Amino acid sequence: MAEETIYQELAERIGGGDSKIVPAIFGILADQNEAKILLAASPPATVDELAAKSGLEAEAIEQMVEPLFKKGLLFKSKKKDAIRYYGVRHVFQMFESTGVMVDPPQEMLDLWKKFLAEEYDEFNRKYSEAVDRPIARVIPVNVSVEAKTQILAFDDVSNMVNEARAIAVTKCGCRAIDGSCGKPVEVCMQFDKAADYALERGTGRELTKQEALDMLRMCEEEGLIHVGDNQRGVGHLICNCCSDCCVNWPGGRTGAAMFVAPSRFLAVVDADLCSACETCLDRCYFKALSIDEETGVARVEAEKCMGCGVCLVTCPEKAIGLSEVRPEDFVPPDPRAERFT
Repeated sequence: MAEETIYQELAERIGGGDSKIVPAIFGILADQNEAKILLAASPPATVDELAAKSGLEAEAIEQMVEPLFKKGLLFKSKKKDAIRYYGVRHVFQMFESTGVMVDPPQEMLDLWKKFLAEEYDEFNRKYSEAVDRPIARVIPVNVSVEAKTQILAFDDVSNMVNEARAIAVTKCGCRAIDGSCGKPVEVCMQFDKAADYALERGTGRELTKQEALDMLRMCEEEGLIHVGDNQRGVGHLICNCCSDCCVNWPGGRTGAAMFVAPSRFLAVVDADLCSACETCLDRCYFKALSIDEETGVARVEAEKCMGCGVCLVTCPEKAIGLSEVRPEDFVPPDPRAERFT
């Protein structure tokens, strides 16, 4: 199989068949034999099964699977009878897993930045059309909120931390690749099995629960938004996302579609306390806050607010709070909606 063909096939397997850049990234990270292993690793397969499918010797494959795992191209499914290996499954997963690898090749990082600048909009559009809901959701800051019901486990970052068996922190894949904003990079928290994966791979650092809570507070002060899995459960991660490097948000670089659903909460302003200092305007990623010309105080545009609470953390007058306005069984809006144009 010609070199360009095998890397093109790998790109097509993960939804990047139209990309000129994704095959080149595979070419940087995997030689021809490693590429054969990646193609053979679907469905998950043992070393002997990979040997039978790829035509390579099992002893040679044994030497290659761990480096591919470290690079973020191969994953492990550990069962009682054997370890099975499977390849990276989609472009976004590859972006995240390779971006945080130990000692990443600069050429690879440069190509990912080129992908974001030249190809991501189209990839984002196609991906958004293929899913029925956002893959992640905003989690409110770790403060008391006015809730009509109760703060559910997946709406409470303290609960997520305290319930975790294991916690690791890794680099934010987006800022590891870009990082133009200068915000902290090592702030992506992994829980339980995801933490085990990061620690085994060497891309994560173990945290105590108190260290994790302290880091979340630091992220809130830095204006980073907590983002977790969009599911009814605690989930396996808390990303702490910036406004310009992270691919979750709509905007000039990422297009109108978004990967993240809002929380159940909405920012509310106490007009009697607000001094119109405009600190909250600078903090809001989504342009949901403005100064009302008639009242002279901050106002919230509910249709734009994501309920993250970043605005209230540094309000000098403590004039902003969060109130539950969406029901417990809130269904996120269509991810293709152009809500922030």
